Amino acid sequence: MARNIWLAGTILLAAATLAGCGGNGAAADRAPEVGRPPVAVSVAPVVVADLRQTVDVVGSLAPKFSADVKSEVSGRVTAVYVTEWVPVRKGARLATLDTTETEAGIEAIKAAVAQAQVGETRARREYERAQQLKQYGLITQQNLDDAKSALDAAQATTAAARAQVRAAETRLAKSFIAAPIDGVVALRAVNVGDRVENMGGGGDPLFRIVDNRLFDLTVSVPSSQIASVRAGQPLEFTTDTLPGRTFTGKVMFINPAIDEASRSAKVIAEVPNPDGALKGGLFVKGRVVVATKPGVTQVPVEALQNWNVAGRTADVFIVRNGQAERRPVGTGAVNGRSVEIASGVVPGEQVVTRGAFAVRGGDRVRVARTNSGG
Repeated sequence: MARNIWLAGTILLAAATLAGCGGNGAAADRAPEVGRPPVAVSVAPVVVADLRQTVDVVGSLAPKFSADVKSEVSGRVTAVYVTEWVPVRKGARLATLDTTETEAGIEAIKAAVAQAQVGETRARREYERAQQLKQYGLITQQNLDDAKSALDAAQATTAAARAQVRAAETRLAKSFIAAPIDGVVALRAVNVGDRVENMGGGGDPLFRIVDNRLFDLTVSVPSSQIASVRAGQPLEFTTDTLPGRTFTGKVMFINPAIDEASRSAKVIAEVPNPDGALKGGLFVKGRVVVATKPGVTQVPVEALQNWNVAGRTADVFIVRNGQAERRPVGTGAVNGRSVEIASGVVPGEQVVTRGAFAVRGGDRVRVARTNSGG
C-alpha cells in the first residue's frame, strides 16, 4: 500500500514539473518569473515617414581626370619648377629641357630662309624681265617658261626653309614641359640633370597630374538588384578614412554585362569633391537610393525578432505601462536602417531596439535609452 502511494506521488510530481517547464514561447511570455527584476532596454518610437529603398554597394574612388606627363623630345633637364602635392593650372610650366642645340639650329635655319628669300627675289625679277622681253618678241616662249620654273623653284625653297623654322620652333616649345590639365602634382619623377627620352620610346612619366575636384566611384551591384538601378539615381557613401562624414554622388553609367565570377555588374557614379577631402583609391561603403515610398509606418531594423525576410513576418516587443508585450508584425520594404511595418503596430508605440534578447512577454522593463525614430 505504501509503495502505491509513493508511485502516485511521484507521478503527480512529474506531471506538475512538466506543466511548469513545457509549452511554447508564447506560454512562457504569459507566465514570467515571479520577482524577476526589470530588464534594461532601449526603445524607439514607431514612426510614419518616407522610406527610401536602397541597394547596398561597395567600391573605390578614382579621379575622373588625370594625366601622365612625358617628354615629346629627348634632352637633358635644366630646370624643374614644381614639387609633389602642389596645385597647377593648365599650361603651367613643369620643367625645361636643354634648348641650346635647338636654338642654334633655329638660327641656322633662319639664315637659310633669308638666303632662300634672296634667291626668290632674284628669280622673280628675272621672270618679270622675261615677260617684258616676250612682249617685244625678243625671247622665245621656252625662255619665259624657264624663268617661271626658276621662280617656282625659288618659292618652294623659301617655303621649305620656313617650314623647317616652324618645326624647330615647335621642338623648342616642346622643350618646355607644361601641365596638360588643372590639378595637383601627384608624382614628380625627374630632377635637374636627368636625361629624358621622348615618349615614343616608352618609359615612366615625368609627372602625374590629378584633378581631385571630380571622382568616379566604381561599385559592384548584385545581378539580383541591378534591374532597380538607373542612371541619375543618388548614391550615398562613407569611408573609414573620414569617419562621421557622408558623401553623395550620382549614378552615371551601368555596365550592360554581368561578371560571371561575382554575378554582379559594375556601376559608375560621379562624385564631386569641392573641399578636396576625398582621395583616389579610397574604399567606400554606400547605397544607391532606388525609390522613395512616402508615408510609411516603420521601425528600426534592430527591433525585429524572428524575422522571416521571405515570408515578410517578424516579432517586436512593445513597451506598455512598463511591461514588454510581444507583437507579431508584417514587414515590407527595407532601407538598411529602417523597415516598413505593414501590420501589427501603430505610430507612437515604443518598440524595444536593444535588450530584447533578455526579454519575454509580460516582463517588466526599464527604459535605459530612447532612440529617435525614422
